Parts: sequence; structure tokens; C-alpha cells
Amino acid sequence: MSEAEFEQHVTDALDAIPDRLLDLLDNCIIVIEDDCPADEPDLFGFYDGTPLTERDSHYGVVLPDRIVIFRDPILRWCTSHEEVVREIGITVVHEIAHFFGIDDDRLHELGYA
Repeated sequence: MSEAEFEQHVTDALDAIPDRLLDLLDNCIIVIEDDCPADEPDLFGFYDGTPLTERDSHYGVVLPDRIVIFRDPILRWCTSHEEVVREIGITVVHEIAHFFGIDDDRLHELGYA
């Protein structure tokens, strides 16, 4: 799958999220990187920042939080185009949920782990 097609599927996954939730993604950027850290070869995505539930009145001028979607691990793991699209959607929702303070245990219960 080309980089452009993968990026379009990430955009489609974001478009599937209700606007009222996306509007709350304050000070957060979403990026696509080719590969994950070498010590976590099966990592599909990563949230780096301060979850909304942990921000207080002192939260101010800081670098944006980052949601990173890793292209190569998803492409290596998935065996079909449909599986890639499904995994991108799951990963995007999973990482956005971390922004909102939802942990991995709860995401697993909801089917997004």
C-alpha cells in the first residue's frame, strides 16, 4: 500500500469520529511515521502527551500532544487490504481514547486494544 493510500485511510478513520469529539482534541497533532521504535516492533500507534483528564489549571503553553500512527508495523501484521483499513481505524480510535484518558484495560473491553 502506498504512503498516500495509507494516509487517506487514516484521514477516513478520523472522518468517522464524531466532530464533537474531534473538536475536543485540543493541542494535539496526528502524524504518520513509517516505523515504530526498535524496542517495540509491533507497536501500531502511540499517544505522547498529557491526557485531557490530567490537565489542570496550570496546563498552558506547551508543545502539542502527538498521536503517531506507525505504517510499517500495520502493513507487516495485516494480511489483506480490508484488515489494514480495519486496523488503522482501531489504532486511530485507540490513540485518541488515550488523549481522553481512557486506559488500555478499558480499550480492551471495548474492542480497541
